[in-house]
Amino acid sequence: MLLTIVQSLLFAIGVPAVAIFVARLVYPAPSHADREDTFALPPAEDGALAATLSKRCKDHQGLTGVASLQDGREAFAARIMLANAAVSSIDVQYYIWRADMTGYLLLKALHRAADRGVRVRVLLDDNGINGLDAVLAALDAHPEIEVRLYNPFVLRRFKRLSFAFDFFRLNHRMHNKAFTVDGRASILGGRNVGDEYFGTGSNPLRIDLDLLAVGEVVPRISADFDRYWNADPVFPAARILGKSGNAGLIATVLDGFETNPEFDAYRPLLDASDIVASLARGDLALEWTDAVLVSDDPVIGFGRVPRPELFITRLLDAVGPIKARFDGVTPYFVPGAAGVKAFAALERGGVSVRMLTNSLEATDMLPVHAGYAKRRKDLLRAGVGLFELRVQDGGPTSRDKLGPFGSSGSHLHAKTFAVDGNRVFVGSFNFDPRSATLNTEMGLLIRSTRMAEIMHDAFDEGLGDLAWRVEMAEGRLNWTRASDGTVTRVEPGTTLAKRIALKAIGSLPVEWLL
Repeated sequence: MLLTIVQSLLFAIGVPAVAIFVARLVYPAPSHADREDTFALPPAEDGALAATLSKRCKDHQGLTGVASLQDGREAFAARIMLANAAVSSIDVQYYIWRADMTGYLLLKALHRAADRGVRVRVLLDDNGINGLDAVLAALDAHPEIEVRLYNPFVLRRFKRLSFAFDFFRLNHRMHNKAFTVDGRASILGGRNVGDEYFGTGSNPLRIDLDLLAVGEVVPRISADFDRYWNADPVFPAARILGKSGNAGLIATVLDGFETNPEFDAYRPLLDASDIVASLARGDLALEWTDAVLVSDDPVIGFGRVPRPELFITRLLDAVGPIKARFDGVTPYFVPGAAGVKAFAALERGGVSVRMLTNSLEATDMLPVHAGYAKRRKDLLRAGVGLFELRVQDGGPTSRDKLGPFGSSGSHLHAKTFAVDGNRVFVGSFNFDPRSATLNTEMGLLIRSTRMAEIMHDAFDEGLGDLAWRVEMAEGRLNWTRASDGTVTRVEPGTTLAKRIALKAIGSLPVEWLL
């Protein structure tokens, strides 16, 4: 009987192991054959951006001009207008690029620029380009466009099956977001490319935040793009997607949106929005200040990055001592035991720590919320102030303002924090283990009293009616709505099934994956 059990166990273990081994042989990781390193072009000396920014940058030598892009539609229009103004180069780097209206409109803008002779480099994480293989291959076939993929999947039709035999490689993703034109202007922050990030479409909207940056930091952003573009985990799209023979695909890809009401809504927006002209007229207020680019090594997660070089370590070094206030915003908050300990140490040192994240009813990632929920009471005992975004009464099409964080909607997606009334970070980093050790991240740390105080003030006012204040009384959690003092002891958005799922996931040893 014992022999039979042992044989059964060996069979149960051996068959999957053999299957994984065979799959790895049949579908090996791609190679870098025929890949040539390329680098950012010098800042353009001609064109609208050069004419607009050259003198202003000289007048603010050594400083970076920044402007926040809170509204999703304005953030999209800014990208389109910058692409339309390009005369030399466009370098774009994103985690997610949707096959939807705004995704195709922006691809079309890149294609138009390439037709004018602009060199376009597109670097995308292969986990976030579902449905775009044919379009990206067609783009890559353009003589002025090159597409590369970060840590690509070998299987294309049933992509996610690759996790079954290549999980530990594919579990590391590039979460960076940057859009740089003519070496003169960059947009970076939390937004991916897709309708829900730009305030349109049928998907729940995402509350997000970007920065437009010009001046001193832009060459650093370009150099960081080169570091990724030529990194070991990055591969030419042609080796993964094959070569395209459909040169006309890009020209016709927008046909399906011509009768879309959302497309009609975008026409006047694009006609009325011109960030380049606004910069030239001085209508777009730039704050000229010191800015530090913080970015992961592109090989993070592959076992070759020492801890001092990790994004979180470098970010903390750039922030410096925190003396009085830390107010953070993150969609996915999984502090883990180490994070709770770090926040508790700040509180003991006299620092007020407050965090805004998604509530259960607002989140789109229940497993991540489970990782947060298991640490919630420990955070409150340590003195951390917790706020959870409410689902807004206006629904997913609401345009109400969320103060310094953008427009209200269904999901919080902004990643930002303010320190001591004089420093602000805006970028791609979530306060979770995945951002700390598995994914690559980037962002700007800006010295700005104005921006920091706006965020601190929003927390001081209890975030109005936009968030629940989470507190603990007699060992139980309470959720309080600031506007009318409504208190509930049942977690908003919860059901019995969700409560069971939260407990079950929270008990599993998967926090490092969240």
